[in-house]
Amino acid sequence: MNQNKPQTLKGFRDFLPEVMMVRNYVKNIFIETFETFGFQPLETPSLEYASTLMGKYGAEADKLVYSFIDQGDRQIGLRYDLTVPTAKILAIYQDLPKPFKRYQIQPVWRGEKPQKGRYREVLQCDVDTFGTTSPLADAEIVAVIYTALEKLGFKKYSIRINSRKVLLDLLVKSGITDSQKSVLQSLDKFQKIGLDGVTKELISKDINQGTITRLFEYIKTAQPDENLQLVFNAIKQLGVPNDKYIFDPTMVRGLDYYTGTIFETYVEEPKIGSVTGGGRYDNLVKTLGGPNIPAVGTTLGLDRIVDCILELNLLPNLPKTKTKVLVANFGSETINESLSLTSNLRQNNIATSFYPDSDKLGKQFKYADSLGIPYVAVIGPDEAKAGTVTLKNMSTGDQKTILQQDLIKQLI
Repeated sequence: MNQNKPQTLKGFRDFLPEVMMVRNYVKNIFIETFETFGFQPLETPSLEYASTLMGKYGAEADKLVYSFIDQGDRQIGLRYDLTVPTAKILAIYQDLPKPFKRYQIQPVWRGEKPQKGRYREVLQCDVDTFGTTSPLADAEIVAVIYTALEKLGFKKYSIRINSRKVLLDLLVKSGITDSQKSVLQSLDKFQKIGLDGVTKELISKDINQGTITRLFEYIKTAQPDENLQLVFNAIKQLGVPNDKYIFDPTMVRGLDYYTGTIFETYVEEPKIGSVTGGGRYDNLVKTLGGPNIPAVGTTLGLDRIVDCILELNLLPNLPKTKTKVLVANFGSETINESLSLTSNLRQNNIATSFYPDSDKLGKQFKYADSLGIPYVAVIGPDEAKAGTVTLKNMSTGDQKTILQQDLIKQLI
């Protein structure tokens, strides 16, 4: 490898301004939705003690945690998700008002094999409610997912809902009382490898064919239990249409800490895996040394959602930049007037960029056009004397000369 050649680590990405416009737009939609539902912002450190992270997700996920020994000879790790660090918050700050409703938008790191929709650094966007076992809290999470995706223009998607309690009951009925976690790990792959793939894997784990057959027969006829039915009733009352969610008894969610309702969201196109995922985890805070505080929540996968938006062109009218006008640099003769105009526009909350070099106007116009800036304002010697400004519309090519004091009205 050429050590002098700059490159980005595999599984990590650079986001140039045009993509960042989409990412920031999605993030702001999430924040708007979360706050509309009464959730409050929270942040936790990027690094945690490894003992906080390890043993909470399951053996397979634990292998993906970036962990190392720091200069203080402490075993620490990068956040694998936002759920465990937030459960740690509830274990430490026990006087927080309950229910405690928080949203959190921060990066997490996972040592995964990179592929489409799967990266080693992702920006997670979580909403969680702590301190209640009410099925209404579970339903509200589903309503958050629906509201956010609708605001982003998604139409063809399905929020799949199940319950760990329903799954465990199916295992017991099928005669599976040992190795339940291992069986659930295999069943969790149903969407990827199908019935035949799961069957083959279960046989490799010494589950006999008769037991496997019974398990899938029970799955085919499975129904929501009483608590899950209450969740479905509340989802309907919260205004989520029937065609946007479905009971899916094959859905598992791979992490060990889930205890009740679980949910994932899949889009029809592109085939990118789940774009949201979460559920109820009533024992996690206690596992971290805190009191017995139930919880439910979900992650909205911003990275996969943005990938979908870009591939499906769901935001065709999103501007490339928020900058409304570029003030051109005509040279030293009018630099003071141009800078004064720039400052005045900014003070009136008009996003304004100033071109720093006195290049030819054609080059400055080309620069504005390449960034998608809709207007260029020019003050030359004639405009400076008359107190005017020439405003060029970059999309039409039209330009007109107006009083500087009238420019704000033109740009609002």
